[in-house]
Amino acid sequence: MARKLVVKRGRKVGSAPGTLIHLGEPRVQQPAVRIIEYNQQEISDRLIDQAGDYRVRNGGHVAWLNVDGVHQVEVIEALGKAFKLHPLVMEDILSVDQRPKVEDYDGYLYLVLRMLHYDAATEEIQTEQLSLILGDHFVLSLQEQPGDLFDGIRSRLRDGRQIRSMQADYLAYALLDAVVDHYFLALEHLGDQIEALEDELMEKPQPSTLGRIHHYKREMLMLRKAVWPLREVLSRLARDESPLISADTRVFLRDVYDHTIHVMDTIDTLREMLVGMLDLHLSSVSNRMNEVMKVLTIIATLFMPLTFIAGVYGMNFEYMPELQWRWGYPAVMVLMLAISGSLLYAFRRRGWI
Repeated sequence: MARKLVVKRGRKVGSAPGTLIHLGEPRVQQPAVRIIEYNQQEISDRLIDQAGDYRVRNGGHVAWLNVDGVHQVEVIEALGKAFKLHPLVMEDILSVDQRPKVEDYDGYLYLVLRMLHYDAATEEIQTEQLSLILGDHFVLSLQEQPGDLFDGIRSRLRDGRQIRSMQADYLAYALLDAVVDHYFLALEHLGDQIEALEDELMEKPQPSTLGRIHHYKREMLMLRKAVWPLREVLSRLARDESPLISADTRVFLRDVYDHTIHVMDTIDTLREMLVGMLDLHLSSVSNRMNEVMKVLTIIATLFMPLTFIAGVYGMNFEYMPELQWRWGYPAVMVLMLAISGSLLYAFRRRGWI
């Protein structure tokens, strides 16, 4: 069964702006809230329970608060209260079908993008909404389910590398860069599958080939839907004069923007390959049908005069001189063979067979 490209929003219709309702897959596990606070000299990493204090300390420290699971409204409300988030921001965090975007609020930037993961079992791209909130000395990252792409960034923070000497805007860049880098991994898996499908189509197409082509076309559509708006987000971050983003970090954001353009080019290339494969598949099916029809037409043409002769001699009139001939039957058979041979010779001369 194909995945739906449009999320149902029935519970949201008619609600007032800022109404906090989770729109997404229902989940039972408790959200996990993890906070990392660091400066160049020290770092702390701890989990916060559901009833904990979400406020972060200032005074030379950068705080990264990550939430795994946005299905509990109470957790989002507590975060909103601690960081003075606008109700519309909390609403967008809970509505997990948001288009990638960036919005400038008083004292922070709110970003939405999609994380991608290739599922080899289903040969599908799994998407997940990631919300980022960049403040003066903190970054909030909120995702739908446990497990993310940021273990490398946590390792860099623990190892005391250059990232610990940078501000919160550089941490936000690092998270964006990790997400975009994983786009390439997902595209590599899809590209391998599409190239294998192309080889199969050229060598020995199967009845399931057409369905697989349509499956990968839908995957490309979902990828384009997730990546295309991200170009605008990164372009704005790299060019707008927001006080929350330094000039040094904008250089790195321009690099992520270039990577996004590369991703889009790859998606367009794979989509064109799939369109060409679909046309090739339909053409090959049409050609095979034409070959079958040609063979059937030749057979019917060969048997038309034979059927006529057999029909004449099957009328059983009493006065048919050939019926009394001793060599009548062999003569008719020779005549039939001669007609068939002549037709085959004529068809071959014309290049029809």
